[in-house]
Amino acid sequence: MPKRTGFIAWYDTLISSFSIEDLFVRKRPPGPSRTIFINQPLPDSYYDKNHRVLKAHQYNPNQVITSKYTLFTFLPRNLLEQYRRTANVFFTFIAILQFIPKFATISPALVLLPLVVVLGMTGSKDAYEDIKRHQSDRVVNFSEVRVLEGPGYVNHNAMAPKSKTFVRALTKRIGKRKLPKAEDKGVQALTIPAPPEAVDKSAPLRSSDVSDAEFDDDLAADPSGAGPPAHWKGTTWEDLRVGDFVKIVDHESIPADILICATSEDENVAFVETKNLDGETNLKSRHAVPALTHLRNAADCADPKNVFRIECDRPEVQMHKLAATVVINDERHPVDLQTTLLRGTVLRNTTWVIGIVMYTGLDTKLVLNAGGTPSKRGKVERQMNPMVLANLVLLGVMAVVCGVVDTILEHHYYPKQAPWLFRDNRSGDNPSINGLITLLFAFITFQNVVPISLYISIEFVRGCQAAFIYFDGDMYYRKTDSPALARTFTLSDDLGQIEYIFSDKTGTLTQNAMVFRRASVGGRVYVDEEPEPEETLPAVGKSPDPSTASADMRTSGSETGTPQETSNSPEADAVQLSGGVLRHFRSLQISREIEAAAADIRSPDRDRHGQYWTTLALCHTVLVGTDRRTGLLDYKAQSPDEAALVQAAADVGFEFRGRDRDVLILRTPFARDPLRFQLLNILEFTSVRKRMSVVVRQLGEGDRPGDYPILLLCKGADNVIFERLAPGGEELKAVTEEQLGGFANEGLRTLTLAHRVVPEDEYNSWVERYRIAIASLDDREGEIEQVSEEIERNLLLLGATAIEDKLQDGVPEAIADLKTAGIKVWVLTGDKLETAIAIGKSTNLIAREANIIIIRGGGEGASIYAQMLRAAEEYFPGSNITDDSEVNTESLGAHDEENAERRASQLFPLRRLSTGATSLVGSQNGERPGGYVLVIDGLALDDALKDESHKHLLLRLSMLCEAVVCCRVSPKQKALVVRLVRDGLDTMTLAIGDGANDVSMIQAADVGVGISGEEGLQAVNSSDYAIAQFRFLKRLLLVHGHWSYARNGNMINNFFYKNIICIGVLWWFMIYCAWSSAYVFEYTYLIFWNSFWTLCPVIAIGLFDRIVDDHVLMAIPQLYRYGREGKWFGSKLFTVFMLEGVVQSAIVFFILLYGYFSPSARNDGYDVGRLEFSTAMVISAAIVANLFNGLNTKVWTAWVFFAVFIGIVLIGAYTAIYSLIRPGRFFTPVYGNDHYLFQSAIFWFGILITALVALLPRYLYLAWSFGFNPNDLDILNWNYKIKPDLDLIHEAYRNTEENIEEQEARVPSPIPMTPHSARPGPFGRPSMQGSQIDMSTGVRSPSRGYSFAQEEYGVAMRRMQSNLSGAVPLDQGAERRSRGSNLLRTIRHPLRRK
Repeated sequence: MPKRTGFIAWYDTLISSFSIEDLFVRKRPPGPSRTIFINQPLPDSYYDKNHRVLKAHQYNPNQVITSKYTLFTFLPRNLLEQYRRTANVFFTFIAILQFIPKFATISPALVLLPLVVVLGMTGSKDAYEDIKRHQSDRVVNFSEVRVLEGPGYVNHNAMAPKSKTFVRALTKRIGKRKLPKAEDKGVQALTIPAPPEAVDKSAPLRSSDVSDAEFDDDLAADPSGAGPPAHWKGTTWEDLRVGDFVKIVDHESIPADILICATSEDENVAFVETKNLDGETNLKSRHAVPALTHLRNAADCADPKNVFRIECDRPEVQMHKLAATVVINDERHPVDLQTTLLRGTVLRNTTWVIGIVMYTGLDTKLVLNAGGTPSKRGKVERQMNPMVLANLVLLGVMAVVCGVVDTILEHHYYPKQAPWLFRDNRSGDNPSINGLITLLFAFITFQNVVPISLYISIEFVRGCQAAFIYFDGDMYYRKTDSPALARTFTLSDDLGQIEYIFSDKTGTLTQNAMVFRRASVGGRVYVDEEPEPEETLPAVGKSPDPSTASADMRTSGSETGTPQETSNSPEADAVQLSGGVLRHFRSLQISREIEAAAADIRSPDRDRHGQYWTTLALCHTVLVGTDRRTGLLDYKAQSPDEAALVQAAADVGFEFRGRDRDVLILRTPFARDPLRFQLLNILEFTSVRKRMSVVVRQLGEGDRPGDYPILLLCKGADNVIFERLAPGGEELKAVTEEQLGGFANEGLRTLTLAHRVVPEDEYNSWVERYRIAIASLDDREGEIEQVSEEIERNLLLLGATAIEDKLQDGVPEAIADLKTAGIKVWVLTGDKLETAIAIGKSTNLIAREANIIIIRGGGEGASIYAQMLRAAEEYFPGSNITDDSEVNTESLGAHDEENAERRASQLFPLRRLSTGATSLVGSQNGERPGGYVLVIDGLALDDALKDESHKHLLLRLSMLCEAVVCCRVSPKQKALVVRLVRDGLDTMTLAIGDGANDVSMIQAADVGVGISGEEGLQAVNSSDYAIAQFRFLKRLLLVHGHWSYARNGNMINNFFYKNIICIGVLWWFMIYCAWSSAYVFEYTYLIFWNSFWTLCPVIAIGLFDRIVDDHVLMAIPQLYRYGREGKWFGSKLFTVFMLEGVVQSAIVFFILLYGYFSPSARNDGYDVGRLEFSTAMVISAAIVANLFNGLNTKVWTAWVFFAVFIGIVLIGAYTAIYSLIRPGRFFTPVYGNDHYLFQSAIFWFGILITALVALLPRYLYLAWSFGFNPNDLDILNWNYKIKPDLDLIHEAYRNTEENIEEQEARVPSPIPMTPHSARPGPFGRPSMQGSQIDMSTGVRSPSRGYSFAQEEYGVAMRRMQSNLSGAVPLDQGAERRSRGSNLLRTIRHPLRRK
């Protein structure tokens, strides 16, 4: 899409380039690199001569302010923002002009009143919104945290002063009030618009849990009266200082970027949820700095002997980059993200963490990635400014013409002693100066060219449209009692013009919950059988005991299995539903087969099911505890993917019971007692390996290996596993491959399972090489991968799994309809690439037959620019991107030969399929084969967004693709991508998300939508609109957006028109009054023109007009193109309406003028007076304007009838009553006018004729358009009128399918389908999968839905690795002492509070 050019684009750029925020906000730059001194004073070099800390060593406070105004800046800043409207400048000029007595027409106070009303209404709305921001800031800044305090302990590090606002002044007088309870915050936060991390309902900030003094262990105040020992004291977030020791407990949010000193867990590990930063729900492990792990209580932290310093780099905006060093006695210990807790994350599964504050407030990564509170202006308002400016130019021309002609005429007639120029020879009254005075009078006479009432009307109409959204029952979410909210009233018409939607994944498209849907075991597919709500199936191998059934609750383990409530009891009888898993896996067929296999030891199903489910139950990193409230086992997984797999194995009877260091305990239906497996090695999952393996051996009595073989259990991507299978088994491989294709077509996330028996001598030889690899200092990952390849071979295929990442209700249908409406949907997520692709398929964003172009960064392959350029050249040869002068084609040659060979060797050639469906690729969508989706990761985006040439190429390539998925992106990158599209294509954008990591994206888009669901209200607080479910976005755009845009556009055009027809009548009178700027009709008629005579019809258009009914807009999304293409408002329509107003004003003026003067209209023979014929003109103009507005209304309801005719009735009644008032009461120049008007035939016939003649062109045009050139809306309205029961949804899609079939028959596929690709899939349709093309490596492979998420190189994995038996030779491991059958012990000691 080319950028707009011309006057409107220039004007918009000029206005938008002026930043009001820069005038009032003193932006604090990110703080300097710093050295934090612990238990020691600052060096002398940090002080000036007055012993005050230098500003270079003062750090930003932890206060975060997202509000825009203070008590002192509100008035000037808000007025400057409002005076960006050109009309407001003009209205102020006119008001000032009328304070000069010579130009005063009425009281100057009355002239100022409309302007004050407009400014006051807008200012009040802005003030209300900002007060809510202040309240929201207070909720966050006044949340409490535990800080070290004690005798002799002082934090010497200096902080810059906090900012002051009027809310802060109020709170100082009121005093410190108790914060609302956690359960009440959700209600409050629904109307709070601001903070980046805000209130997370899943991790409430429980201020009531933070007492004034909290002691570690059993330490209390010294009874001798010497004072309390070192302890933890509650303080507010905003008072937190760099260098403070803090204590965070489970489920609390992290208030700043904190260095970990010690934790409650074994080996000082902590688990955090980072969804506010990257959108990922799987827990991340962090660990303490080894040199500080002795700081485990307040006394140790405050001990003066523990002296050290922390050297930190400058605050870094990159989410994955942090460098610091702890210096103790000249020994340096590195600090990175693995030893840091970032602000906005939430502590999980960890009783407590003690840490040191490194970065606060504006220096934290979360705030650095968050955008400021923007001042958004709608597109319609931006388009109105140049239109108003054009009208001002017209007004200026009219005024200049009046002034110049008046001067010329006075110079001509003054020498002739014209009586009206008597004594026009004074300094203040002469033909020369009178021209200037006439010019200024003309500005007052014709001021309604720019109507101030237009802005009042727009504000009123948009407020009502916001109420319509709120009261729409179809967007009300009963589960959370959440209606749709319009938080910004000025953007309702922007909702009808959206071209690009940028959506988060986690919590927006998905429910953050997994469901195990399919199990392919030995080539046989088992489907999850979802029970009825009241039905409860017993677990395999157990009787349907009522207690067991009642314990089979649909509650998340994350809620019940908190560390304080977890014990490790081997008597736990069953497994409760894991956190992140939506429901249990149930299959009656599996139950029968396993029961039969348990009874028959020779059953083939025994090995088939045993090997498959044992692999699922043992190949993972899940931890196990017991929930004290239910007495059931509770799985703690780093990701919901892994939890769903282990949960499914437990649901069919293969229960993982926990681990005791290197022993895994498994209960199976085939054995009376739990089996114990020695965990020898873990070959961990990475995004490069795409697989995870464990090496285990079953233990006999006394935990001795006995005669059991060594097993390698592996799970991973299908292509990775297939490459490592042993020869043979082609039939099982082919069947499994086909089943995987069917799973992928359903949008399920797949994994393939395999295993092998490892001979003992082979293992002993291998483990020696593996030990050397993990101890390597050079290229450790490469060495480990090479050694892992040696044992992960000759695998035997077991089957595959298919998990559904449960979507929000109606998401696939909503995305499909939005794409049908012509809106491009991009997904921006922090998740892994494979996860993002899987969700894209399940949500209809990526079609089954689509080909996926992958752009990766961080590898050793082609550069990002070369990858994008090669993708454009190879897959879009007709796009002429390489001919673009801004594209550098020199980077193509570097890797061409290497990648050509690599592509030639691929087993899976790229297949371009004829979809026959509507594509967003371009105008030839029905004739070009296949479709492409671009997937790009965060590292690649770093390069792609670094300069203009990269941005240009990325934008060109993205426009050629059906959709774009950006994965592994930071909040800042999300905002940069939105700005790239918004500014690069000059298009309307919408961003939707639910978390704090989406705030920057929401603020960067033209319209921001927050999900006010169950994942917190962070995004809602910074959004323009709030909805509870993604599916409501369809109705918000297609119905309310389309209606609002059509209504407002039509209303504004009609508003300009009705003022032009009035001003036109005044203008034509200039010909007959010597261009003196005199009024042709009585002044009160002009005053009431926009308030009584003609206001109601345009308001009715804005409130009640409907281009088509809502169910039609929902059924046929293609109608949205009228709004997307700007059909309802623009310079062309504005010009047409203005010209019609000019023409109709001429018809009204001249027909009535010549009617009244050819001959006289009076029956007494006297000439008519000016106010007599001019009153007929103003009444006629009002009637024409009202009826013209009515003609432009699509739907005539009772309200529209009332609005159209009320103005006509009012002006007639006013004329009759005003003409009866005698001049003795007050000056009434039209007294007696009714006697001459209402008895005159010319008055009645003149009004009738002028109305018919003026309206005839518009009526004929509308009739011809409807009868001979109808658009889609006309056809649908007519069909619905004659067939009210027409099923539009089925009728429209039936015709669409017929057209697609005809198109496919007409356009043959250019590449014939191979027999394999045409073979029906397992679910009765052809197994058509597109390909994945990795541009960094040139590898092409079929897409079968592989996706798996797990923390890579995490602390938890290293913790497990250190406990493995594979670290010692097997013969030594065989002699080790029995460890018993206890589960992993995670005994936690809660703090005692005093």
